Amino acid sequence: MKRCDWVPLDDKLYADYHDKEWGVPVHNDRKLFEMLILEGAQAGLSWRTVLKKRENYRGAFSKFDYKKIAKYSDLKIKSLLKNSGIIRNRLKINSAVKNAQIFIKIRKEFGSFNKYIWSFVKFKSINNSFINLREIPAKTELSDNISKDLKKRGMSFVGSTIIYALLQSIGMVNDHQVNCFRYKEVKKENRKKLR
Repeated sequence: MKRCDWVPLDDKLYADYHDKEWGVPVHNDRKLFEMLILEGAQAGLSWRTVLKKRENYRGAFSKFDYKKIAKYSDLKIKSLLKNSGIIRNRLKINSAVKNAQIFIKIRKEFGSFNKYIWSFVKFKSINNSFINLREIPAKTELSDNISKDLKKRGMSFVGSTIIYALLQSIGMVNDHQVNCFRYKEVKKENRKKLR
């Protein structure tokens, strides 16, 4: 079974993420928030590091309940900084709290974060046709635009590269390589336009 070239042959965690999640359209706000926080946590690190800590993040960050995270106190933030199961970076933890507050404001404005983020692609996934890993961009005009808008709203750890990784992970962009067994499966799933 041929996978994308970025998936290590001997890493079940990576393979499971690639096979079951990466590129599949996500329309659930809590899941979208989870991926936003995890992609931001990855900044300067490997995705493997984040995947290994993902379950710890779920426990530490109230199962990614943005309403709860938006109300985290200084005391709660201090306890997170002592939690070795997550990435103990003060800026990233503070960012998760601030981003949760802005996430809620976006939901109020648009009805859901899902409607906000997917409106950038007119509620339809972009299916690319990359053969080689080196063809896949780190960022695009689309990620630039979303990043700019989120920053304007006050979010942090939402640079264009982080946002492009988010778009890939939540299925707004299908960047599975064409020879990957998931490419056609995800492309088929992506044909279902959000109503």
